[in-house]
Amino acid sequence: MRRRLDLAASLIIKPKVLFLDEPTTGLDPRGRQEMWGVIDELVKGGVTLLLTTQYLEEADQLADSIAVIDTGKVIARGTSDELKRQVGGERLEVIVESAQLTQAIEIVKSVAGVEPTVDQGLRKVSAAVNTGSTALIQVLRNLDDAQIHPLDIALKRPSLDDVFLSLTGHAAEEKKEIDVKAKKRGGKK
Repeated sequence: MRRRLDLAASLIIKPKVLFLDEPTTGLDPRGRQEMWGVIDELVKGGVTLLLTTQYLEEADQLADSIAVIDTGKVIARGTSDELKRQVGGERLEVIVESAQLTQAIEIVKSVAGVEPTVDQGLRKVSAAVNTGSTALIQVLRNLDDAQIHPLDIALKRPSLDDVFLSLTGHAAEEKKEIDVKAKKRGGKK
């Protein structure tokens, strides 16, 4: 309620530029959606909005332009798509039974051409791939040849979380002073 009241108070004078510092912190999912709707309407109405957030999916949804800030320094800026392209193409993720993890690691490594990331607890093997669906098909064929039936397999575009991790080497939540500043200019999409 306090966040909504703060926003309402700032809108009394119909500003041309509005600064919002983590406006959805502490809101439930419905409240966040409502706040996103208000922000979207403001921008459509011509308000230039500067927004700070640690919720990277929020920046992805709301921002036309994003500046990634780590320990007080801008380390990258661009649109969401531009930043994601810096990280690389898609990621191939495979989840298998524990007994098949070692073989799955080798299969993903042979197709991706890079050392995959492994989450032992989730039994997940993932690697960046440049060939997208071609790599997915080849991994499926190789898994089938090895009589490994994946519990899950996916080809994913990088998220802004992936961008942040790649650029900084740590998660956004690891340091209190880290922000992702998202700037949305009035009327631009």
